Order: sequence, then C-alpha cells, then structure tokens
Amino acid sequence: MFRSWILAATGVLCATAVLAQDASDEYAAGREEYLVACAACHGEKADGNGEIATMFKDRVPDLTGIAKRNDGTFPLLKVIQSIDGRAVIRGHGNPMPVFGNRYRAAANGEGAILGTEAIVRGRVLELALYIQSIQE
Repeated sequence: MFRSWILAATGVLCATAVLAQDASDEYAAGREEYLVACAACHGEKADGNGEIATMFKDRVPDLTGIAKRNDGTFPLLKVIQSIDGRAVIRGHGNPMPVFGNRYRAAANGEGAILGTEAIVRGRVLELALYIQSIQE
C-alpha cells in the first residue's frame, strides 16, 4: 500500500513538472539536455561543428540530417537506443564516452532515489524528441 502511494505521489510530481514547463517551448528540456550532453561534439546547431569536434579522427555527424539519411523518416527508437547506449555507435564507444553514465539509472543512484529510472528515461526521451524537432 505504501509503495502504491509513493508511486502515485511520484507520478503527480512528474506531471506537475511537465505542466509547469513553458508551453511556448515544448522542447526546452530536450534542448537544455542537448546543450549539456551533446553540443561539445555535435555543436550548438547540431551541425557537427562542436568545440571539440576537431579532436576526432572522423567527422562528427550533423544531427539535423538524421531523417534525411533515413528516407525522410526520423528513427526515434534507434536514436533513443543510441543515446542510452543500447546501440553501439562508432566514435561513441559504449556507452558514449563523455556522458554515457548520465543515461543509465544505475549510475544515477538506482534504488537510492525513488523514480531514478523514470528520470533517466525522461531525460533520454526529451533529448530524442528535441533532436527530432530540429530535422531539416
């Protein structure tokens, strides 16, 4: 019974946070996540020209062309799996070296904080939806 109550309270808190988000910018959380975790390599404009992009042997991909490279369809599940480390990407290793643990519940205190896995999954989804929103 107590566990059910805690889960319900967590759901209410998460819903409140979503509703509090500025409705005029539905991708704000994903953009912020992108700037924290991806922009150094992929660039603020997601064009592959991040501050440290020149340090890589291969060119850093332009993330705004993912849909174009997939016959006009954005592969949301594939992108999510790339972010959370389930799909290995050459150049990222597994998990992505700079922030791989950011998208793993165990590394974020799984079991220590109620809802940690939900937070991690939400972070990944917000990021993937933001990347989807910037497709050319």
